[in-house]
Amino acid sequence: MPKAFFDYADRGSYAEETLRANRDDLQQIKFRQRILVDVSNAIFRPPSSGTRIAAADPGADRTVRHATRRWRDPCLSRRARRRHSLYAEHDVDLLDRDVAANVDKPFWFQLYVMKDRGFIKALIERAIAAKCSALVLTVDLQVIGQRHQDIKNGMTVPPEWSVSKFFDFASKPGWVSGVLRGKRRTFGNLVGHLKGTDDITALGTWISTQFDTTLNWKDVAWIRSIWPGKLILKGILDVEDAEEAVKTGAQALVVSNHGGRQLDGAPSSIEVLPEIVDAVGSQMEIMFDGGVRSGQDVMRALALGAKSCMIGRAYIHGLGAFGGPGVAKAIDIIANELNVTMGLCGVNTIAEIDDHVLAI
Repeated sequence: MPKAFFDYADRGSYAEETLRANRDDLQQIKFRQRILVDVSNAIFRPPSSGTRIAAADPGADRTVRHATRRWRDPCLSRRARRRHSLYAEHDVDLLDRDVAANVDKPFWFQLYVMKDRGFIKALIERAIAAKCSALVLTVDLQVIGQRHQDIKNGMTVPPEWSVSKFFDFASKPGWVSGVLRGKRRTFGNLVGHLKGTDDITALGTWISTQFDTTLNWKDVAWIRSIWPGKLILKGILDVEDAEEAVKTGAQALVVSNHGGRQLDGAPSSIEVLPEIVDAVGSQMEIMFDGGVRSGQDVMRALALGAKSCMIGRAYIHGLGAFGGPGVAKAIDIIANELNVTMGLCGVNTIAEIDDHVLAI
């Protein structure tokens, strides 16, 4: 895929201090190797969780859904699409018309709150109609982090063209042909709500004005009043915010710094995970996001109190390389690494994993 799109998925904001910290802090956590323990039953069987679906492959919507079906329940983004385009952030089927008809397990919907509350209310109602089992509310995107690599690459809507970018695209004929074969080049969830969705410039301008700096806890209460199902708050990085999250009635929160793509200089997700678990872990489920690249990273997060982990870049790399089979392979690799690590640490089940497996 073209460099600009790879960098969009792979890089972070500003000097990328937090992006690096997510990885470095995880890798500094060491395991206790235990010997002569019967670990013949150390087979990882995943609980119900979620896989976020993002753009990398023109046919990613269906291939990812099929690839992840035996592992995870897909979590769909607010700006859902049916086919990839040059401007896609998330490449998935339309929520109510395509996904509900093709997914045979519970699935989640990820929501970014925009200024247009009528649009947000309509999306939530569509998620209800589609029988989504949980709403994942992203709470750390009131202001979008400045991502220097995107600026350098001219990653705008529409994109800024240059000679180097032209040759970069020309060197990726498979990706370009997949884009050109796409049946839809707009955000499917906006069709019927926003006029002129085929005008990419107008669409980009509208989206750029929709980030809402007034978003606050009252808006979470408003969403809670509309949404009857399970609510997950994604983007919690502070104990005080975690305690506020409990008051909303949410069932879970995701400890996350948006993959180092928002506030650069913020702590790594793994650094703050234990204190958030200690503060509210008995009152709601704690999920983990940020820097997970292997099954060993999953085990580190579980050992520090997370109940599950989200992966983003790890599976996007598989998707970009080999489509659906690449996603399945990435997940298989992570699962196998977790199995091996569990065995060498002397545990047989996920339930046995706690900080006793760490060399603290």
